[in-house]
Amino acid sequence: MRTRHRLPVAVLAVALGTTLLAGCGGSATADGDKSAAAPAASGAGDASASFPITVKHAMGSTEIKSAPKRVVVLDSGELDDVTLLGITPVGAVSPHLKTEGGFPTYLKGEIQGAKDVGPMAEPNLELIASLKPDLILSSKVRHEKIYDKLSAIAPTVFAETTGVTWKENIALYAKALGKEAQAQQALADYQARAAKLGAEIKETNGGTMPTASVVRFIAGPTRLYQKASFSGTVLKDVGLNRPASQDVDASMMDVSPEQLDKADADLVFVTTADDPNKTQQSQVQSTPLWQNLKAVKANKVFTVPDETWMSGIGVQAADQMLNDIAKATGVTPVK
Repeated sequence: MRTRHRLPVAVLAVALGTTLLAGCGGSATADGDKSAAAPAASGAGDASASFPITVKHAMGSTEIKSAPKRVVVLDSGELDDVTLLGITPVGAVSPHLKTEGGFPTYLKGEIQGAKDVGPMAEPNLELIASLKPDLILSSKVRHEKIYDKLSAIAPTVFAETTGVTWKENIALYAKALGKEAQAQQALADYQARAAKLGAEIKETNGGTMPTASVVRFIAGPTRLYQKASFSGTVLKDVGLNRPASQDVDASMMDVSPEQLDKADADLVFVTTADDPNKTQQSQVQSTPLWQNLKAVKANKVFTVPDETWMSGIGVQAADQMLNDIAKATGVTPVK
């Protein structure tokens, strides 16, 4: 579900008036010429937006003299946010963990012509400068060390971190873009969809909510994702319960194959960030401990895209998650 979202005002109204939360986060290209070089969508901002504006953010304050039209984004959450708001970035980085490489497939139709200015860990500053951006968006946790270099290229606005703060982040970026009302509506609509989905799941489940576990296979230890993560916030918005290992205010925990019982839940959602051959996925899923999980026995283990559940970190990715959750729980996706 990738529509231009309208949202309930209540949730984002708070976010729009606050500075960013600090917590730890969880951690495209088609033909055609809606070129990123072209100004982002007609109507560069909300009707009420006026420039110049000064935006307070994680690195200080930045003056933006006119509605941005040539935007560069340096993380996947920012990419989700600006395309949600009708902007095709002139430059972006692809997710830092993505097996097949490239921009997220769920945003393929929205980023035609965008230049890949990655890798995310070391963005290509020369290429960014050549794109003549009028706004650069990222976060302190990702690019604090190069903030001065980026801000010398164009006005630069940083969120504090990523993941769990995704709602506050879109509020910040929307202010910089002059699109606060649009972002507010989009986030509120998402909240309404999540709440409606939760009510339908509860009704279908006899008045109780199932537990949901999130397991991610990477090149290294297997990870369980907890409440203070992007996926954790979406599950909370739906109202799904979490197993004890994940019902804590942290982003994630690493587990060994001998600790797989911590993943047990009514529903288990599984993502793979790297080449499966580089992860412990095959080893883990062949163990008796995994095979004895109640979700495995009940055929309630669901493979879901890493690029939305982990890297998306925005309303459009969250909508994709709602569709996956609806399918897993046997209810009709919320429009």
